[in-house]
Amino acid sequence: MADRSAVLELASGTGQHACHFAAAMPWLQWQPTELMQNLPVLQPRCDAYTADNLLPPRALDVRDDPWPVAIPDAVFTANSLHIMPFAAVRGLFQALGRYAGDDVLLAIYGPFNYRGRYTSPSNARFDQWLAQQHPLSAIRDFERVDELADEARFVLQADREMPANNRLLLWRRCG
Repeated sequence: MADRSAVLELASGTGQHACHFAAAMPWLQWQPTELMQNLPVLQPRCDAYTADNLLPPRALDVRDDPWPVAIPDAVFTANSLHIMPFAAVRGLFQALGRYAGDDVLLAIYGPFNYRGRYTSPSNARFDQWLAQQHPLSAIRDFERVDELADEARFVLQADREMPANNRLLLWRRCG
C-alpha cells in the first residue's frame, strides 16, 4: 500500500482494521464502509480515532448499483467473502468491473479453499459452523473468486499465507 493514497474498506465490521491500518499508514486516507444496519457497531471505534486520515463510515452494500462511494486506488476487505452470500461476492466483482479505474489494488483477507479442498481441518470445521449460522455463508473457492476477479479485469499479484489458515490475496486492475 506504499504507493496508494486512499483505501475503500468494504465490510469494516467493528472498525478494528480501519483504525489499525489508518494509524499504521498515515499517508492513506481510509474510508470504512458497512451495511446500513451495521453502522452503529462501526461508528464508535471510528469516532474514537483522532487522526484525520480516517473518513466517517459510510453505508455500502456491495450489491448496490451504483455504489454510493467512489472507488479510490485501493480496496480492502477482511473476513467478509465467507460471510456474504455468493451473489454478493459476484456483485462485488461486478461493481469493481464497472466502477474501478485502472491500476486499482484489491486486497482480500480471509480463508479460501483451493481446488475444492479445505486448507486445514480447522477450516473444514469453520465452514460447517458458517453453514449452521447461515446457509449462504461458506468458505469460497479461490479459483472461483479469481475467475470473478479476472472477469472484472483484475490480475492476481500475490497469494500470501497468513496466520490461522487465512490468505491475503492481492489483485491489480489492468486497463
